Amino acid sequence: MEISVKTGDVLTEPADLAALGLFEDEALPETVAGWIAPGDFSGKAGQNVLLYSRGDASPARVLLLGLGRRSALTTEGLRQAAATAIQQGRTLQAASVTIGLQGEWPIGATVAAQAIAEGVVLGQYRFLRYRTDLSREQTHEVSHVALLTGDADAAAARAGVDVGRAIAQGANYARDLVNTPGYALTPAALAGEAQALGERTALKVTVLDKAQLIEGGYGGILAVGQGSVNDPRFIIIEHGEAKAGVPTVCLVGKGLTFDSGGLSLKPAEFMTTMKSDMGGGAAVLGAMHVVTALDLPLHVVGLVPAAENMPGANALRPDDVVTSLSGKTIEVLNTDAEGRIVLADALHYALRYKPDAIIELSTLTGAMVIALGAHATGVMGTNEALVEQLRKAGEATGERVWPFPLWDEYKQMLKSEVADLKNIGGRPAGSITAGAFLAAFTGDVPFAHLDIAGTAFSERPAKPYHAPGATGVGVRLLVDLLRQYAPIQSVKS
Repeated sequence: MEISVKTGDVLTEPADLAALGLFEDEALPETVAGWIAPGDFSGKAGQNVLLYSRGDASPARVLLLGLGRRSALTTEGLRQAAATAIQQGRTLQAASVTIGLQGEWPIGATVAAQAIAEGVVLGQYRFLRYRTDLSREQTHEVSHVALLTGDADAAAARAGVDVGRAIAQGANYARDLVNTPGYALTPAALAGEAQALGERTALKVTVLDKAQLIEGGYGGILAVGQGSVNDPRFIIIEHGEAKAGVPTVCLVGKGLTFDSGGLSLKPAEFMTTMKSDMGGGAAVLGAMHVVTALDLPLHVVGLVPAAENMPGANALRPDDVVTSLSGKTIEVLNTDAEGRIVLADALHYALRYKPDAIIELSTLTGAMVIALGAHATGVMGTNEALVEQLRKAGEATGERVWPFPLWDEYKQMLKSEVADLKNIGGRPAGSITAGAFLAAFTGDVPFAHLDIAGTAFSERPAKPYHAPGATGVGVRLLVDLLRQYAPIQSVKS
């Protein structure tokens, strides 16, 4: 899809569909007012009405998009409105869509244009790789979107479009990875995707295979992957380099390319979406895709421990004790709590970079789905400033996060009689004890854990720019945090 910025008015620019953003309780443009009965459109957020110009305006059709009150406009409101416009364009088989707002840009042209670009790129996404029965109508895509603005805002809008397009493309890349079935995206195949990303960008990519994992003592990754015929991998991606004055941030993502639960086998109804158990790893790859595209002035390291959790003859057993990369031992009480075991190795590995912060994402616990559903990601952290930065990034991107505590009482629930830690602390506070387990491997580095179990995959899309399947959650959140990143004191709160 081509996205351009033009100066002018959507009601005079030729297009198959013009989308006009309007604010609540403001008068309709004179041209449009005669096409609609009074009271049929109020401009409330989320309201939209399709009108046909009948030759009274250059566009063949005009979609009125309600944005709510002008003073309350948010980037998320624009993002969702733009996605609605592009989906209407697909439905109408439009080749070209124009988008514009009535009056001035209340939140600035650059920020608004970025949100609109994100909305149209995310909103057009569909995963159709395995469909052979699609009609031309179902596969249609809008080929050109023009954002209409005033002369004074054009340059700023172009800058915003460039950033928004790059960010959304990174999220869609992550969505493709998550939507790919487990047989096609094994740990080796995921590592191959990372290597291909490195070949077409400036990212430095290193992949450790099974032999190297054995030699290096990566006991957690090896233990989880030992029941599968598909050997595990550890993916290391690096942008920039460590040097004085440049913060280092490590992004860690769970890369379970399929999770059957192992010998603690999942019920059938909970296994059908387990290709998405590498949603955290996909988010890290997607974020690194954007970090290099925008050439952010940071040293960013992406770490993805990739394995397949299967109930093979050599599978990890309940009551086994695993020696992790850190030397800490883990009593395995449930093999379906495997993500935290592979992440233990990756989090300890991150410490060798002496990072300013470690941010980890994982589809970790069903308990988080019960707690927050599909509308927010749970966050737990050892540093309040880092958690607050993530909260602000969540509000800016629409990928909201909600904090949970990591008090010492939860850490006590993980004490084991036979090892340093148990991999589960029981049913109470299951999401929090999982976060506490991960924090045990991060030393004194500011650390935040994002449990995306409820937000990474959606069979019933919650937002206009979502589609059935992967949401790409975490990519836009991480990129926003990194673009606004403020150094954090390396002390635990």
